[in-house]
Amino acid sequence: MNIQTNLKGRLRNTPLPLTSGLLPLFEAVVNSIHAIEEACSPSTEGLIRIRIDRAPVQTGLALEEDKKRRGPEPQGEILSFTITDNGIGFNDENLTAFKTLDTDHKVNKGCRGIGRLLWLKAFEKVEINSRFINAEGQLMRRSFAFDAKSGIQRESLEETSNDGGSGTTVSLTGFDKKYQKYAYKSAEAIANAIFEHCLWYFVRADGTSRIVIEDESETIDLDDVFEAHMHSSAVPEEITIKDEPFELLHIKLRTTSSSNHGIAFCADSRLVLQEKLSGKIPGLHGRLTDNNGDFVYVCYVSANVLNESARPERTSFDLVGDIGELFADTEISWEDIRSAVSARASAHLESYLEVVKQKAHERVHTFVSTKAPRYRPIMARIPEAALYVDPDISDKELDLTLHKHLADIESQMLATGHDLMKVRENESADDYQTRLNAYLKTAEDIKKSDLANYVAHRKVILDLLESAIQRKSDGRYAREDVIHSLIMPMRSDSTELLLDSCNLWLVDERLAFHDYLASDKPLSAIPVTGSSETKEPDIMALNVFDNPMIVAEGPSMPMASIVVVEIKRPMRNDARAGEIDDPIEQALGYLERIREGKVTTASGRPIPRSEDIPGFCYVICDITPSIEKRCVMHDLTRTSDGLGFFTFKQNFKAYVEVISFDRLINMAKERNRMFFDKLGLPTS
Repeated sequence: MNIQTNLKGRLRNTPLPLTSGLLPLFEAVVNSIHAIEEACSPSTEGLIRIRIDRAPVQTGLALEEDKKRRGPEPQGEILSFTITDNGIGFNDENLTAFKTLDTDHKVNKGCRGIGRLLWLKAFEKVEINSRFINAEGQLMRRSFAFDAKSGIQRESLEETSNDGGSGTTVSLTGFDKKYQKYAYKSAEAIANAIFEHCLWYFVRADGTSRIVIEDESETIDLDDVFEAHMHSSAVPEEITIKDEPFELLHIKLRTTSSSNHGIAFCADSRLVLQEKLSGKIPGLHGRLTDNNGDFVYVCYVSANVLNESARPERTSFDLVGDIGELFADTEISWEDIRSAVSARASAHLESYLEVVKQKAHERVHTFVSTKAPRYRPIMARIPEAALYVDPDISDKELDLTLHKHLADIESQMLATGHDLMKVRENESADDYQTRLNAYLKTAEDIKKSDLANYVAHRKVILDLLESAIQRKSDGRYAREDVIHSLIMPMRSDSTELLLDSCNLWLVDERLAFHDYLASDKPLSAIPVTGSSETKEPDIMALNVFDNPMIVAEGPSMPMASIVVVEIKRPMRNDARAGEIDDPIEQALGYLERIREGKVTTASGRPIPRSEDIPGFCYVICDITPSIEKRCVMHDLTRTSDGLGFFTFKQNFKAYVEVISFDRLINMAKERNRMFFDKLGLPTS
């Protein structure tokens, strides 16, 4: 009993991804290639013409000058493709095969007998007009239509004249909008896609038929596309994976034709699946270079295993990702194929990759040496292959890459630490000591990395501050709040901020050890002052030296100190007498108001004799003539470098220092110079 086929059901069960809407066109082109090969007429050059039919564009009337200003006219939507060849034509044998789904006809060429189903997945109707020579040597003309509703219809056959010889025209009409949306739009993009899909036919020894695309007034010859794409001749190679032969075709493409290195998996001489190769081979990232210039590498892979496992619609393969141990010696998995092909691709590109690897090594070394020394202690623990980064990688991406390796090392160290105290079964004392020493060495490197990161952070802050005090292109200087924010975020206090977000070390290293710290907050909002004043010191810090003794009765000396920092805009030159305009008086005024409010610790405990708490007042500003005059009026002594003034105000029980921005930076550099030198960071 014959089994009947339901065309609609068969179409419903034939998948075609929305992104593969041009696959029916590719199938038609390959059919034409095969038809020309079957014609066996060496005197006739094989020719395939592909015409793109578009909907008209409603542009209205426009002057020539308007058209020039708008640029190229927009193209209409693609309605249909017409593929014409001078092949053998739809003879009786070919027609019978066409009417038989899943036919074995041309199975030796890799045909699956479902290409016409793909036509109806993306197109409403197919019309075929063909000429062929019958068994009696007569030239016959056969035509019919094919759609999902009625199958084959309007079939006709008649004798025709000998003009033009055999050949076939296939019209794919009514391009489904959901496939049209994701398909390439321009003739150039469609030509490139056909070339990539049929590349094997172009690079094989016999070559292929001439293929021409016509799109309104534009004509593209795929021989020109071949010349534009190919960087040099393809190099074939055969390998064996678990006793199965594979054919590799190493191809260099011009960089204008492709931007990604990749592996192209083929079935029956046609592209099925392409995967990016960049990042999967150490050192393979951007373009490679040989004597002919830059190129992009693609490896085309063919094998009977791929032919047999390709899905009928040729959009993917039915292969297991990883076989597992049970069948690992016999069955082939995707992982086996990818691994073997990647290894051969790496070997093929070895000479080119060496140059890239050297550049990658220099890029990482320079970055770590000059910008990210925190990673230096762990560099020996990162696999060498993982350091073959793209030489053009940005600092941000490189930092993220290295940080990931650091995080992996820290995670591994944490896991090892949990198991460290457990002596393993039959483990000797010497073996345990070796394991312990390895752990401690890793921990030491991580701590070095943390310290290096902190020192590098200081270098960045100094560079930013040095840049901020320079005059800008508009002749102005940075605002006071810019400088302020570099030292400490504004309108915040130590209950809100992590110590790492403050750079008080620029002023005084001892400010890191404070009981309470406030930035640009009213005195009334600072809990340790007890003041109701609304004045806002730029920075105020309370340092408690010995908490247990603070609440002891009758201390002979106060056990705390108060620090006030005032910051002025670079090169500001309007200082004059009075607390409003004299930064020295401002700082001393803040100090007195804080003392008068009865100072407490951050936990709310009173500090005995708070009115006698020593004060340290720092004014950070450029030594302009008006500032210098105020320093003289306050009887301050000039520093030895001439970049600041200082004194001890006995009546205020306060040390006062006016620090120029240049002195602030110079002193910070001197304090940190040894650390910078150890990390190889420039300090000039």
